[in-house]
Amino acid sequence: MPSRLLRRIIWTVIGVFVVAGFVVGALPIIASTQIVRDRIALEMGALLGLRVTIDKTPEIEVWPTFRATLTDVKLGRWGEPDAPPVVAADRVEIELSALAALRGDVVFSRSRMTRPTLRVEKTEGGYYLPQLPGYGRLARAVDATRNTLKDNPNPDSSNLPSDEFGAVEVNDGRVITTGDDGKDQQLVTGIAGTLDWPALNRGITSSVKGIWHGESVSVDVSSDRPLVLFAGGAAPLKFAFNSAPATASFDGTAAISEKPYIEGQAKFAAQSLRRMLEWSEVGISPGVAIGSVSVSSTISGSGKRIKLDNTEIALDGNAGVGVLELSLADVIPSISGTLAFQNLDMRSFLSTFTPQGTISESGANDPIPSLADSANLDLRLSAARANAGSITLSDVAAAAQVKGGLAVFDISDATAFGGTIQASVRFDRKPEGTQSEIRLLASDIDGGDFGKMAGMSRIFPVAKGTVSVMLKGPGRTWDSILERADGSISANFGAGLIPGLDLDGFLKRSAAGGFFSLDEVSNGDLKIDGFELKAIISNGVARIEKAQAKSGKRLLWLSGIVPYVGRGLALSGGIGPIVPPAPPPAPAPVETPPLQEQPTGDGEGQTAQEATPQPPAQPQQPSPAVTADSEPQPLPRSEASFFVGGSWNAPFISPITPITPLQ
Repeated sequence: MPSRLLRRIIWTVIGVFVVAGFVVGALPIIASTQIVRDRIALEMGALLGLRVTIDKTPEIEVWPTFRATLTDVKLGRWGEPDAPPVVAADRVEIELSALAALRGDVVFSRSRMTRPTLRVEKTEGGYYLPQLPGYGRLARAVDATRNTLKDNPNPDSSNLPSDEFGAVEVNDGRVITTGDDGKDQQLVTGIAGTLDWPALNRGITSSVKGIWHGESVSVDVSSDRPLVLFAGGAAPLKFAFNSAPATASFDGTAAISEKPYIEGQAKFAAQSLRRMLEWSEVGISPGVAIGSVSVSSTISGSGKRIKLDNTEIALDGNAGVGVLELSLADVIPSISGTLAFQNLDMRSFLSTFTPQGTISESGANDPIPSLADSANLDLRLSAARANAGSITLSDVAAAAQVKGGLAVFDISDATAFGGTIQASVRFDRKPEGTQSEIRLLASDIDGGDFGKMAGMSRIFPVAKGTVSVMLKGPGRTWDSILERADGSISANFGAGLIPGLDLDGFLKRSAAGGFFSLDEVSNGDLKIDGFELKAIISNGVARIEKAQAKSGKRLLWLSGIVPYVGRGLALSGGIGPIVPPAPPPAPAPVETPPLQEQPTGDGEGQTAQEATPQPPAQPQQPSPAVTADSEPQPLPRSEASFFVGGSWNAPFISPITPITPLQ
């Protein structure tokens, strides 16, 4: 009995091996007869809705995986045999189901494409997309899902089309388009990655790497309900973009339709915004010094307006928070909102959105700001602390506006130099060139700190006062503006001192004759009772109309020109006593005319006085002296008169009048 059972088992095993051997041996025959290239081409075309051509007979492998290898595969649009194919690949390896092949069916489980080329065309919206047909199993599944969404915006995945799709691997692929010259232009090269979509009603994941604009990039996309997403419904979406110039990510819900919608957490970061914009080829000049930027926000909105709540932004390490809104309703997008910073670099922020640079226009770094042309801006800013070059500000309230080539940055209130500041910078781009305007009103400030900032520490006294500056002229950089600006400068300061000026030593050195450096008489400070400055700027040259300081009974004054180019000095000055203006002359006395005798009725005469005209008395001329309210002149009673030359940082004095001792 046991031997009979053993024989049956042996024969069963032999039968299984015979059947297996028959199946394995039959697969190449079946593949060569039923799973021919036309059947594979038909199945691929039915899925994608494209016309598939395979130049050579497929190579069939049975072990260890049932696989068909295709060469010179092209997928094009029906009815356009002469048009370039949408997809072309040198080699395609398709893993097939052996059981399905025995039934005469073709079921793809995985495809590997070697050196594929995807052709895209630029749409009216500026996007590059392949021209896919509106038919095929995939297109019909999207249409069916779209109809389902009309009745149920959140359908169960089991009720959606469940056609199998499989996994697709790509190696050494590229994306091309037709350039303006009619020739093929490569957009992305070196593409390698995987798309895994087991069935149309299941989740999809994609991870792709490639070379774009000379930089290696990677894109990861996934969605739990891709069919709903393709049909225009709201579905989960995760997106991550990584490259050396920039990174971006999104995790939330999106709807791709005629009325798009997006909601979720978005992040963006770039080590250098300038480099990122150059790399993405938006046209910004390499001269604008824009540093790192990062943005994280909860976004929500439609295709025309997106709100960015709980926005965290960092510009060159300056962190801020606020709320922003992006409007896409017009051709040029608009950004508006409020941002609050703890620390803010004003020059870095200004250079991001305005045509401002740091060197002359003739230099290699002359900025051509494309951001001002590519987006409108309306931001309200605040900062606990801020700096603009060497200027340190606190409690800053400002606004930035950019629209139609006009860029305006206003500081409505800020604390600096121990006082308050209001300032405005305006750039107006016109066909004939950029016109710039700078306004500054500094009230109750420390003149010593202001003078150090302006590089004129020997002109502005250490005292409380007010400074007003108004400049206007052509140019897109600070140097070019100041070299050709027109405007005015005025300043008024109270009691204080002029540092680095020993008046007694100055007078003694002047009496000795010969020119000398101001540094030779800098061992001391001059106490003053007040200081006043008025200057007119014309084509970059300041003409000082009035610059005088009162020190006790003396008045020090300067006048002349100070050009911005070269930082030279061409001034004349003097030191003299303060004499109050002469009082107005007393009116001339009125003389009573003598009486003349007049005849009377009784024949006796009476006397009456007759007025005799007298010339008016001449007013007394004031003695020649320097007064506090008149324009000082080198009068004989001046203690010293001199010329001032040299440069801002190294002035030289040349006496022209001998000293007259003060009585």
